Amino acid sequence: MILEQIYTGCLAEAAYYIESEGEAVVIDPLREPWPYLQRAQRRGATIRYIFETHFHADFVSGHLELASKTGATIVFGPHAETDFESLVAKDGQIFEIGKIKIKVMHTPGHTMESSCFLLYDEEGKEHALFSGDTLFINEVGRPDLAVSSAISKESLAGMLYDSLRLKIMPLPDEVLVYPGHGAGSACGKNIGKETFDTLGHQKKINYALQDMSKEAFVVQVLAGMPPAPAYFAQNAMLNKKGYQSLDSLMDSGLRALEVEAFEWLAQEEAQVILDTRTADEFAKLHIPGSINIGLDGQFAPWAGALLPDLKTKILLVSAEGKEEESLLRLARVGYDALLGTLKNGIQSWQEAGKPCASLDRLQANQLREQIKQGVVVLDVRKESEYLNGHMEEALHKPLDQINEWSSELSPETTYILHCAGGYRSMIAASILRSRGFVHVRDVIGGFTAIQSELGISSASSCSIK
Repeated sequence: MILEQIYTGCLAEAAYYIESEGEAVVIDPLREPWPYLQRAQRRGATIRYIFETHFHADFVSGHLELASKTGATIVFGPHAETDFESLVAKDGQIFEIGKIKIKVMHTPGHTMESSCFLLYDEEGKEHALFSGDTLFINEVGRPDLAVSSAISKESLAGMLYDSLRLKIMPLPDEVLVYPGHGAGSACGKNIGKETFDTLGHQKKINYALQDMSKEAFVVQVLAGMPPAPAYFAQNAMLNKKGYQSLDSLMDSGLRALEVEAFEWLAQEEAQVILDTRTADEFAKLHIPGSINIGLDGQFAPWAGALLPDLKTKILLVSAEGKEEESLLRLARVGYDALLGTLKNGIQSWQEAGKPCASLDRLQANQLREQIKQGVVVLDVRKESEYLNGHMEEALHKPLDQINEWSSELSPETTYILHCAGGYRSMIAASILRSRGFVHVRDVIGGFTAIQSELGISSASSCSIK
């Protein structure tokens, strides 16, 4: 038996490839099919099934792409309804792959169709549980994403309680838990950094698996739940109804545009010019009005959280050789309306004599003097980061809420932004600049540099004056 976890850090997502006796299955694949196709082709295996733990909201799944190229059957758990051909399995249904077996365990709570898949090895022993978004490491899936007029988040949380205690916790302690996501995913409040664990260890340390009433569980699992990113519902719908093939998207979205064509599209058709270079590169030189979300961070989740809806028409500016990666990582969260890329990148724009802009950045040791001059400092980190240590002079303005709080700012005021390390503050600064806020700068190295310079410890606040 071969079992591989294929982990994608940008999305904190785990897909799985399992093979026995020349037959293979894939669980929760990302949109691009080649990681799974290459594994099967390398070993001469046939992919028979594509198992989906639920309708994913945080990424566009690769089930349709992979099925079209392999003829594999797409399998969902009970209550799933799709606009494409799929097999809706029964609770307890068993699939045989070579010498192994996979059992469907319907575990509603995160969503109604959420299911886990229990792997029996060649000896018939319960070996691993692919838990999707039902059970994470140190956390459980959020039960507020599938709320409708017919069902509340409290009802879903109650179902999750039952699924955990009636289906999962009775399994042997030595069963390995392979979740759908790791730390950083918005599908859970505080997912652990490990990407797998034993069920026995989780029973000891995971708060959601401790002895408590259903009522207490519902209160605890819903407490402090952050708002779901806006693109989640759109991704879930794509995974139910279908989407454009990745091959056709790459043909159209990777058009290398000459400067004049790019400029015309920017003025007449595009809604966003997205620059995927690093914060340093963007700060030195960029197209006026463009926004920066760098490939060197959690690119796809931030694109999904901050860009308008999935039909947004986008022009790409990327570092040389990074055009395809930029497109692919946007496609993973459903942004398919790509008009093309700037041929030869920002260098060609500059050489053509087109207007260019830059963004001044501060060192942490310059902050004290700037604050004395009356600038306003904006801390764009998450609430938990802010509470763990911040400057008293800084206003807390989380990046994921920028569309709400930016309207409160004054175009005449000078703003200095910081995050933890500089990635998110440049995103925020570029968005503000694109909206007409001219006097915007950010801090190189973010709060990490500020802590070092000013001696701010964790779990404390400190005045810079």
